[in-house]
Amino acid sequence: MRKLELHWQILIAIVVAGIIGGYVFNAQAETGVDPTIFGISYISIFEYVGTIFLNALKMIIVPLIMSSIIVGVAGIGSGGNLGALGGKTLLFYAATTLAAILVGLIIINAVGPGYVDGEPAKELLALEASTADLEERVAGKGPGDVAKIFLRMVPPNIVKAAVEGQMLGIIFFAILFGYFMTHLDNEYAEPLYRFWNAVFHVMMRMTEWIMLFAPIGVFGLVAGVIAKAGYKATGPLAVFAVAVLAALAVHAFVTLPILLRVVGRANPLKTMRGVAQAMLTAFSTASSSATLPVTMECVEDNVGVSNKISSFVLPLGATVNMNGTALYECAAAIFIAQAYGLELTFGVQFSIVAIALLTSIGVAGVPSASLVAIAIILGAIGLPIEALGVLMVFDRILDMARTSVNVWGDASCATIVARLEGEKTNVAIGLKE
Repeated sequence: MRKLELHWQILIAIVVAGIIGGYVFNAQAETGVDPTIFGISYISIFEYVGTIFLNALKMIIVPLIMSSIIVGVAGIGSGGNLGALGGKTLLFYAATTLAAILVGLIIINAVGPGYVDGEPAKELLALEASTADLEERVAGKGPGDVAKIFLRMVPPNIVKAAVEGQMLGIIFFAILFGYFMTHLDNEYAEPLYRFWNAVFHVMMRMTEWIMLFAPIGVFGLVAGVIAKAGYKATGPLAVFAVAVLAALAVHAFVTLPILLRVVGRANPLKTMRGVAQAMLTAFSTASSSATLPVTMECVEDNVGVSNKISSFVLPLGATVNMNGTALYECAAAIFIAQAYGLELTFGVQFSIVAIALLTSIGVAGVPSASLVAIAIILGAIGLPIEALGVLMVFDRILDMARTSVNVWGDASCATIVARLEGEKTNVAIGLKE
């Protein structure tokens, strides 16, 4: 018998959680007492299960980030890949990811889904942390002076930075470590690479194992929210989901087409038609890596990019280029801050943008990467990681949409790089239909 795929298990868990959570909420409203089983309230059970899942995610953050970035940077830096082709590719990926984050930042700030009738949606979403306490924590974590943010990128004690969850410092150290590893003699570099690659694969296996329990964890998180707040909690979450979809649409249909036309001298509509199959596959699987063979076939056969370009740009993009994911990470952090009623300074929002940019590279290859990345961002700016639970309700559809944007960004990059390398693609402006 075929095993039910994980995303369907999670969707079923969300539906069941909504039904049971709603029952508990209604029973509580009618009697004024929390329903219990064996003397333990249902809400306590839900929160306990959700907390275990969140703790498991938090447990893997530091070693996962360290190993994935070190291995990724060392891999890119070896074999002469950081030449002209690698430089153009990485520059484009960084630029489009930053553009996506800024689009998300602007739209979420403009729409303000974390507010309902001008008031923070904290109570509707059953968020319990004190706003005053959070303001103190955020003020300490994300100073208004941008220079201090760069200061935190160079920690005096990397072990202390890891203990305190200072992810910017950890990411910066990992980038430097991976880069300078490639400058060692092979007798020293090879054992180091094998060690960190082994650590990375162990962490990937641990992540996959933890995600097997995602349906149970998601059930606990969502049921806890619904049991406390009722179905009214879905109101601000629906507005948030629509705002994220709008931001993804702006990036996919405005930002990337402009770059294709201006920089790549390519027809955006023809390019999108050429990679439509890959985008649909990405939407259905919610996995850039699983879609990679389809993306390469579409880009080579339909768009006309050479195998030399596509075989380097697209696998690299499936690992480090996560336009949609980075946009979502930033939007989610801002939404949660709004829901708590926090006024985020420019410095804090700059921190969110920087960490979203870096973590979209560091954890991109991990299943449900956004969960790990958002947890990193929330912890870095001083917000409770437990707030992740409210995002689960619409996460699946948003995951599918942002993965399609990720693949569209990869294909756009391959097309532009091919143009910059002097190739004449099928979608170049000026070609006859």
